[in-house]
Amino acid sequence: MRTLRELLHSHVVRIGALLLLSAVALQLYFLLRIALMTVIDPQSTSFQRSEIWRLAVEQHQVLWSQEWADYARTSDHLKRAVIASEDARFAEHSGVEWDAIEKAWERNQRAEDRAERVNAAQEQRAKKATSTGRPAPAAAPKKFEVKVVGGSTISQQLAKNLFLSGERTAVRKAQEFVITFMLEACLSKQRILEIYLNNVEWGEGVFGAQAAARHYFRSDAARLGPAQAARLAVMLPAPKRFEKRPGSAYVSGRAGTVVARMGAVELP
Repeated sequence: MRTLRELLHSHVVRIGALLLLSAVALQLYFLLRIALMTVIDPQSTSFQRSEIWRLAVEQHQVLWSQEWADYARTSDHLKRAVIASEDARFAEHSGVEWDAIEKAWERNQRAEDRAERVNAAQEQRAKKATSTGRPAPAAAPKKFEVKVVGGSTISQQLAKNLFLSGERTAVRKAQEFVITFMLEACLSKQRILEIYLNNVEWGEGVFGAQAAARHYFRSDAARLGPAQAARLAVMLPAPKRFEKRPGSAYVSGRAGTVVARMGAVELP
């Protein structure tokens, strides 16, 4: 007769095997979906579906603009601008820029240290005011928050948008790396850039280069000039914020820098 310890060990082994099989099946699912993208354009992404749900819940309507524009029907100026702004070595790397990730991690660590010092100083001032009998402030001081800086390539951004959530966990990041390498193994750089440009967000309910060109410039993605393309590229890190002021001094200044870099960009 088997002992309790043996039964528990057997159950643990079974659960471990099931978890391993589930993980392998999930990776095969991702791989199959990516392989199909060599010939079939993706109809939606995980991020887009979450946005549709958010708009339906918060605004009780979904105003959506998206139209596929093939690689040849998208301005080379926009391709160069996005690469110059988002991922300068896109045509050369294998999906992940380890140096950029390391630099981003270091910047985030410095920002976290600064936030801790600022918040500690605020708490100390509040305690001192209380101990000396001075009236407490009407509202608690606003905590200094860290703006997380990423080092993601275009391929990584596409991997996340296609299949994953926006949560920041080690497991999610590891899965992003795996999907990124699948994308790079199965698809050409042109195809990766084409899918990215057709699905990336350029404002609330505005997805893809064609919709963005129509929304901001009443033009087609194929007809965007260098300055227009650079402005769209600058908006990508925070499209909802920049959508409110697409002609702001920051966007204009940053767009000028992107235009200056575009000539050196190698297209895939």
